[in-house]
Amino acid sequence: MMPFDFYSIGHSNIPAERFVALLRAAAVSAIADVRSTPVSRFCPWFSAKNLSPFLAGEGMAYLPSGKALGGRPRDQDLYCDGIADYEAMARRPDFAAAMDGLLADAERCRAKTRATGRLCLMCAEREPLDCHRCLLVARALAARGMTIGHILHDGTIEPHAATEQRLLQLDGDGGDLFVTGNLFATRLGERLAAAYRRRARAVAYRKSENHSR
Repeated sequence: MMPFDFYSIGHSNIPAERFVALLRAAAVSAIADVRSTPVSRFCPWFSAKNLSPFLAGEGMAYLPSGKALGGRPRDQDLYCDGIADYEAMARRPDFAAAMDGLLADAERCRAKTRATGRLCLMCAEREPLDCHRCLLVARALAARGMTIGHILHDGTIEPHAATEQRLLQLDGDGGDLFVTGNLFATRLGERLAAAYRRRARAVAYRKSENHSR
């Protein structure tokens, strides 16, 4: 499989050594931490103050990116019925600027490693479809023509297109993402957007919750 432009991973509760092994297998050389609050009470090795020096010791960079790309916005206008609104977040100029910065970081990452290293988005949730790194950030990267591979804990790397296929199936729509033709593509895009919207409503941060994403 050809390298992806970006990777993503959810740390969950896996041991730090296993986490690094998964990154190395994908030739990841830098982590963009997109958690709004980069702290883990149950797995303290994933708190930023511990993770950053640990990764440095493994020859990997740590990029705190949660302020701009986190899933728990501070602006109250970015909530709908108390739930973080990913679509509203994606329309903001500051989000677009943060995406530009992410692309620049990825390019610097490749330049430092002679095009072999890749940048990996990191959040807490194990399953990509439970996390804004997939439903918000990876979706926006894909819209810019980037390819994203979601690193799963069994070592499998799932292309974002396959993740979207799973999203449609979970949403009760078995539509084929590879149907061609303008009319079919338009209808498929509408179905996929609706599936994204419903999934986000189900899993996004709620004001009454206390999540790290």
